[in-house]
Amino acid sequence: MTQPPQPPNEPPQDGFGKPQDPPPVGFGKPQDPPPAAGFGAPQEPPAGGFGAPQAPPPGGFGAPTPPAQQPGYGYPQAPQTPPPAQPPAAPPTPPQGQPGYGQPQPPAPQYGYPGQPPQGQPTPQGYGYPGQQPPQYGAYPPPVTTPMQAAGGGAGKKISNQMMIIIGAVVAVALIIGGGVWYSASSGGDKTNASSAGPTGGGGKGGGENKGGSGGTTSGGESQEKAPANTSAQVLMQLPQHEVPKDEVFSVKGSWLTDTTYAKAGVGEIVGYSAVTGKKSWTLPLSGQTCGGAPEVTQDGLSAVISEAAPRKPKDYEYQPCTQITVFNVDTGKKLWTKSVGSGGRDIPFKELSITGSTLAAGGGFDGGAAFDIKTGKILWQPQTGSCEDVGYRGGEQLVAVRKCGDYGDEKHEVQLLDAATGKPKWTYKIPAAVNVISVVSSKPVTFVIATGDEVQMSDLFSLDDATGRLRTKISLEKDKYDFDCEVGEIHGCKAITVGNDRVYMPTRQHDGGGSSGQTNEIVSFSLQTGKPTGDRVDGGEYEIFPVRMDGGNILAYKDGPYDKGAEIVTIDPKSLQQKTLLVTPATESVTSVISSMVPKSSELLYTNGRLVMSKNLISKPYSADEKEFEAVAFAAQ
Repeated sequence: MTQPPQPPNEPPQDGFGKPQDPPPVGFGKPQDPPPAAGFGAPQEPPAGGFGAPQAPPPGGFGAPTPPAQQPGYGYPQAPQTPPPAQPPAAPPTPPQGQPGYGQPQPPAPQYGYPGQPPQGQPTPQGYGYPGQQPPQYGAYPPPVTTPMQAAGGGAGKKISNQMMIIIGAVVAVALIIGGGVWYSASSGGDKTNASSAGPTGGGGKGGGENKGGSGGTTSGGESQEKAPANTSAQVLMQLPQHEVPKDEVFSVKGSWLTDTTYAKAGVGEIVGYSAVTGKKSWTLPLSGQTCGGAPEVTQDGLSAVISEAAPRKPKDYEYQPCTQITVFNVDTGKKLWTKSVGSGGRDIPFKELSITGSTLAAGGGFDGGAAFDIKTGKILWQPQTGSCEDVGYRGGEQLVAVRKCGDYGDEKHEVQLLDAATGKPKWTYKIPAAVNVISVVSSKPVTFVIATGDEVQMSDLFSLDDATGRLRTKISLEKDKYDFDCEVGEIHGCKAITVGNDRVYMPTRQHDGGGSSGQTNEIVSFSLQTGKPTGDRVDGGEYEIFPVRMDGGNILAYKDGPYDKGAEIVTIDPKSLQQKTLLVTPATESVTSVISSMVPKSSELLYTNGRLVMSKNLISKPYSADEKEFEAVAFAAQ
């Protein structure tokens, strides 16, 4: 469905139709009053941009609209030795069979379901809850070589030929950053109690934790997000995409939202906007394109990005190594420092950052991880030689490291809880041998998901005791039951899953709701003490619902509705399961189309204090010259 053209010399009736001139770079409120609240997200991309037309921006640019309900683009796995244009070699296939689980340090109980009922007594189950039989583990899947080859729209879902055709155009440049690849299987990050946060965060200031993203922890307490007098939202801003050469993919990864400022990474810069008016407030130039951003903001308003070492060359746009780490103040745009870490006569590339207290940890490098004092830039530790290396970190309330040991193709993984100031492990827990993907959902309690077997899918969730590192519970995730996304190669790359109240909350896949309700889904939860389903179910009704993060002891959730209704942000009481609406986006076709193009479940989705922002992390040239694509869109409740 495309929006019909407006009559000559008349503005769009809803304030979001295709402008007569290209929209400006920056954000602005629509000139006409907002429509009535409602929900929905059409499946087709919008015919034009929205917002009041103004003078054309210098070098505005756009990207193709991903298919609705499909995971967003991500970064492919980087090769072990980085010749820039070479894809990673296929790893050898380990022997078939079911590998045994390793033992934690100190020793842990046997894997399984703690507190499982006696044999012969069934456990109550509802839709979306896993059975008691763990999955069979097998060989590694084929190596990921395209931005969406590991994408699947849900646990265990394989790639279709149609999707492979869609992503074929960006194969040649898929290794631009050397990061992970999106696939939907079973994860979703939410970092709670934080301040504003990067790819998954946003809102307020808190000791190095993410309060606006997906996946994370909370100490409980009352809901921090209060419903405004009028939940019907207006468009606060719309940021047109930068111009991208044909067949190229540019990274704009990183976004942060505080009570006063929204900051978004662009091509070679970060730009700050007022969270009240939507007007540009500052610009921070960077050495090159951003490769990743910390999803936390400190109490002092600090966060960090990784950027390429230099701008890309105009002729071949060959990517540059992601070696430059910059710390800046989100509210003011002031840069504190920029540094790189050298090893063997070269700077080490990284692809993800995480903050705990005053420690900024950088992971995803070829030679291990590093950490800095976030205020001074002092190096606390850096890549070390040896048989093991730090793959990456998950920050927030605690700092968790994922390590890889052994030869290529026969690696073993382990999880460590670190002293954030020194990097010394407090304990080590060895995880299964045949792990393809691991993502840490929460740093407190330490909770992570893994993918095993011959498919790229999250198959098991583990929760560990913070004091001893021993296994508390293991939950086998039933195939094709859950719909949360994890980015391959990123330790904190999960969205649409969150941890709080000593439970893990995740969405089920959509299914027939019966009667006239059409497709629906639920948010369900599991106890991290027993590993059993709690029986709690938050019904989506005619919407698709998924958790974004914790809101004190409540669950902050996003609801994506039918074509004639807007999207919602709600906060859910964990005891009564009652939903309180915080924000409703306009229900016009142009607005819901733009929301759909952001792919909410895998976009940079931030919410705090009546402000909702969705943005992309990769952009490319539009499919046609008539398309108006946006890099970010923000809504403000009254």
